Amino acid sequence: MNSAHKVRCAMVCALLLLVAMGGCTRTYYKTMAAFGKEKRDILVARVKDSKKDQQQAKEQIKTTMESFQALTGFQGGQLEKNYKKLNGEYEKAADTAKKLHDRIDSIDQVSNDLFKEWQKEIDGMDNRKLKQQSAEMLRQSRLQEAGYLKSMRQTEARMTPVITAFRDQVTFLKHNLNARAIGSLKGTSAKISTDVDVLLTSLDGSMSQADALIQSLNAAGE
Repeated sequence: MNSAHKVRCAMVCALLLLVAMGGCTRTYYKTMAAFGKEKRDILVARVKDSKKDQQQAKEQIKTTMESFQALTGFQGGQLEKNYKKLNGEYEKAADTAKKLHDRIDSIDQVSNDLFKEWQKEIDGMDNRKLKQQSAEMLRQSRLQEAGYLKSMRQTEARMTPVITAFRDQVTFLKHNLNARAIGSLKGTSAKISTDVDVLLTSLDGSMSQADALIQSLNAAGE
């Protein structure tokens, strides 16, 4: 691929991203179809991306928790430095949570559009046997997608209190940059740690659901 072609590809990708972000889904789908990408392909790509987002969120939550645990046991005169480190990790964790939320919404949108199109096409079929087979594939895919979104929403719900707890502790430290503030945090460390463990398990389950949904959609497209 020469440099000019790479530039054109980059421009096309940027255009598609702008269209998608702008909410003009019809134009977005039409543009993607011109490049041979149907709604099913878009959905599979977004589910794959969501799995990457979940893995990123998992790693960031773990890193943030480690920073928090290190800070609660801190003894010495570098409180400001440690606070800034924890605050930076918290902000990264909050960003990954927001990214995951947006990804869930985008999957929900494209899957609903796909299923509407799928049902409309089934309604236009005359062959009863093929129509029934297509309807069954649609039903199974709906179930897979519903299970995956439920898992993702549950993960998001579990992530919210963890992120909120980190935020509150960071804010508390900001207002109380002294050694006694550190000691008062120790009692909350165990509770947050438990919530984080539950969240990480939930993320693992959601990623497994993503694999199942991708497999189902790929099988339906064969």
